[in-house]
Amino acid sequence: MTEERTYKVELLTRVEGEGRFVLRTVGDQVVDARLSIFEAPRFFEAFLRGRAIDEVPDIVARICGICPIAYQMSAVAALESALGHTAPSAIRDLRRLMYCGEWIESHALHVFLLHAPDFLGYPSAVEMAVDHRELVERGLSIKKAGNRIIELLGGRAIHPVSVRVGGFSQVPTRRGLRALRPELEAGLAQNEQAMAWAASPPCPPLEHA
Repeated sequence: MTEERTYKVELLTRVEGEGRFVLRTVGDQVVDARLSIFEAPRFFEAFLRGRAIDEVPDIVARICGICPIAYQMSAVAALESALGHTAPSAIRDLRRLMYCGEWIESHALHVFLLHAPDFLGYPSAVEMAVDHRELVERGLSIKKAGNRIIELLGGRAIHPVSVRVGGFSQVPTRRGLRALRPELEAGLAQNEQAMAWAASPPCPPLEHA
């Protein structure tokens, strides 16, 4: 009789949210493989009931410390649509820049602090830093550049507070924006090195049945 087995990993870390993986085999054949990424209920819909419009962006920013901008911008876009308001192009450009800051810091976190330890065989980035300090420092430096953009536009890097329906409660000065240039230029060079490194770990060949 061909043996059937089911393998379950009930909790996967190093993913946004939580993860679960189930693999079922019959003999030496994989017959089912399922990866689930899920979030536990956070009840933010209930938190928002009865709140003033201006409170919403600050509340939804607390959904995640890594990607608060995604929740803020989604909430602001929904509220502005409901009010029939179209933000001016300058506001949309600043929001886009703020989003870019989140993408930079979030991707750096995933590549260097979550994924790299798995590829290199370390329990965490802390242990990895013992043998690959330069790699970890590069990741932290890139992440810092993204955080600086969010901090400048949002008032702080974690759970920013300046996003508002219709615009911002404050906007950066030209001097403040120009001050970002050296750090972003350095981050671009580091990112090119990071891309070269990310393409270097060996990956098993992909085979289709």
